[in-house]
Amino acid sequence: MFEEKEFHGLKYLVRYPAGHKAGDKHPTILFLHGAGTRGDDLEMIKANSFFRITGEYEDFPFVCVAPQCRCVDTWYDYWETLKAFVKDILASDYCDEHRFYVIGNSMGGYATWQMGISMPEVIAAIAPICGGGVAWNTGRLKDVPVWAFHGAKDPDVNISESIKMVDGVNKRGGNAKFTVYPDDFHDCWLKVYASEELFDWLLSHSKP
Repeated sequence: MFEEKEFHGLKYLVRYPAGHKAGDKHPTILFLHGAGTRGDDLEMIKANSFFRITGEYEDFPFVCVAPQCRCVDTWYDYWETLKAFVKDILASDYCDEHRFYVIGNSMGGYATWQMGISMPEVIAAIAPICGGGVAWNTGRLKDVPVWAFHGAKDPDVNISESIKMVDGVNKRGGNAKFTVYPDDFHDCWLKVYASEELFDWLLSHSKP
């Protein structure tokens, strides 16, 4: 079940778990797409591999919230709006605020790292895919579990981008896991979204 909504000019899609009723609270994923889904048409979000693959799960317990970026090549032009958007999600009648997670790939992988750094107090775990960020600030992720993913043969975002972030978190007292797909290129997210282990891992983490 999808709903199309808008927050301060940011169009977004909400998909609810099967059997959802008004007032039911669920673990919630903020999905930040990559450059290929930029635009002004939420049908592109519905067709994204994240929704296509997770939609095939027999029982997917998450509310999934996916804004659409209209900028040329970055989420950062929306940053203050995105942070306000997160607060709006947390205050919604569907979100279990103790189990709020962020997943993103490529351009969205960079944004996932930065969202964890910007709002560590409200995020239970993050899963950045073929992304990167400001490693010197990864100490802010000390209390945010991280599971990062990257294809070793990625020609678009070098694997060193993930390595420096994961190392930064762990050197600063955090807990970052890292999965490398040795034969995969930039689209390793197809395997990530098909991993039930990832979504079980997310559910194992919550904020007090």
